[in-house]
Amino acid sequence: MQSKNQELSLISGSLWANIWQLSWPMLLIMVFNFIVGLTDIYVAGFISPGVQAAVGFISQIYFLTILVANAVSIGTIALLSREMGAGHFKTAVEIARQSLAISILAALCLMLIGLVLHKEIVAAVGFPLEIRTIAGNFLKIFSLAIGPNYVLIISNAIFRAGGEVKKILFTMFLVSVINIAGNFIFVFGLFHFPSLGYMGIALSTAASVTIGMIISFTLIAFSRWKPLYTEPWVVSPALIKRIIKLSWPAALLQVAWNSGSVVLYNILGRLGNLSITGLASISNGLRIEAIIYLPAFALNMAASVLVGQNLGAKNIERAEKIGWKMAVTGVFVISLMAVVIFIWAGHFASFVAKRPDVVEETTQYLKFNMLSEPFMALSTVLGGGLQGAGDTKGTMWVVIIAMWFIRLPLAYFFALVLGYGATGVWAAMVVSMIIQGILMSLRFHHGLWKTLNLN
Repeated sequence: MQSKNQELSLISGSLWANIWQLSWPMLLIMVFNFIVGLTDIYVAGFISPGVQAAVGFISQIYFLTILVANAVSIGTIALLSREMGAGHFKTAVEIARQSLAISILAALCLMLIGLVLHKEIVAAVGFPLEIRTIAGNFLKIFSLAIGPNYVLIISNAIFRAGGEVKKILFTMFLVSVINIAGNFIFVFGLFHFPSLGYMGIALSTAASVTIGMIISFTLIAFSRWKPLYTEPWVVSPALIKRIIKLSWPAALLQVAWNSGSVVLYNILGRLGNLSITGLASISNGLRIEAIIYLPAFALNMAASVLVGQNLGAKNIERAEKIGWKMAVTGVFVISLMAVVIFIWAGHFASFVAKRPDVVEETTQYLKFNMLSEPFMALSTVLGGGLQGAGDTKGTMWVVIIAMWFIRLPLAYFFALVLGYGATGVWAAMVVSMIIQGILMSLRFHHGLWKTLNLN
C-alpha cells in the first residue's frame, strides 16, 4: 500500500504541489554540496596555496571518476520512475539491483586503477612537481572512497525515482555535516584527534561518503526497497543492457562538456600577457555563477522524476505540463538572480578577486553571462525532463552541438582571429547557451520523448 500511495502522490493532484514536493529538498541538497566544496577550499587555504591548488585540481579528477555513477543514476531514474509510475514495483526493485551491481563493479575497477596508478595519473594530468606528492596522496584516499560514493549515488537515485527525496535530504545533510566537521577536526586536530594536515581533507570526504553509504543501506532495509536485500541477486543481461543504453549518452554528455571546458581554458591560455587575467576571471565567474546553478539543477533532478513517473502512468499530457511549468519556474527564479548579479557585478567580482584587472574582467564575464541565464534554465530543466523520459541521446546531442560546434569555434574565432580576447570568449559562451536553450526547448516541444520505448 505504501508503494501505491507514493506513486499517486506524483502522478495525480496539484502539479505545483508535486513540483514543490520534489524541488525544495533537492535545492537544499545542492546547497549542502556547494558548502562542502567551499569548505574544502577554505580549509586548504589555511595550510598552503599548494594544498589549495591540489584540492581544486583533484576535485576535477574525482568528478571524472564518479562520471560512471552519475550516468548510471540518470539511466536508473529514467527506468525506475517509469516503472514506479506504472505500478510495477517488482520490476523497479530488479532494475535497482542491477544498477547497484553495475556501479559496484565499475567502482572496484576505478578504485584499483587509482590505488595502483595514482602517481602516473597525477603526472599525466600535468600537476606541478611541487604538489604532485600532495595530489597523489589525495588521489589514493579518494580512490578508497569511490566504492562508497558510487553506492551512495545510486541509492539516492533509487529513492529519488520513487519520490522519496526526504530520505536523500536526511542522508546528504548528515554527509555534509560530517564532511565539514571532519575538515576542521582532522586537519587541525580538534577534540584530541591527531592533526593530519592536508590528508584530513581527503579523509573527511572518504569518511562522510562511507557513513552516507551505511545510512542509505539502513534506510533501504527499513523501507519498501527491502526486497533488494531479501531477494536473491541474479544478473539480468536484459536489464543491464537497458540501463547501459540510457546511461552511455549521459556519460558522453558529461565528457563532452568537461573536455569542452578544458579546450575553452586552452583558448584563454593563448591570450599572451592577458591569459592569466582571463583564466582567473573565468574561474572567479564560475564560482559566482554556481550559486545560480543551484535552483536550476534542483529543478532538473525533480523534473526527471516527475516526467518519468507520469509517463509510466500514461499521463502524457500531465508530464508535458510539468516539464513546461518547471521550465517557466526555472526561468523566472534564475532571471531574478541574474538581474541582481548583473546590476552589482562589480561588487560580486570584488569578493573573489583583488587585482584591478581581474576584478574588471570578472565583472565583464558576469555581465555577459547573466544575459544567457534564462536560456541556461530552459536547457537545464527541460534537459532533466528529457532524461527522465529516457531521451538521453537527445540531450547529449544538444549539448555536443552547443559546445563543440558553436561555443568552441566561436570562442576561437572571436578571441584569437578577431582579437577580442577574453571578451570574445564570453560572447561565445552567451551565444552558445542561448542556442542550447532554444534547441533543448525545441527537442522537448517536438515530443519524441513521449513515445520512446525503453525496453
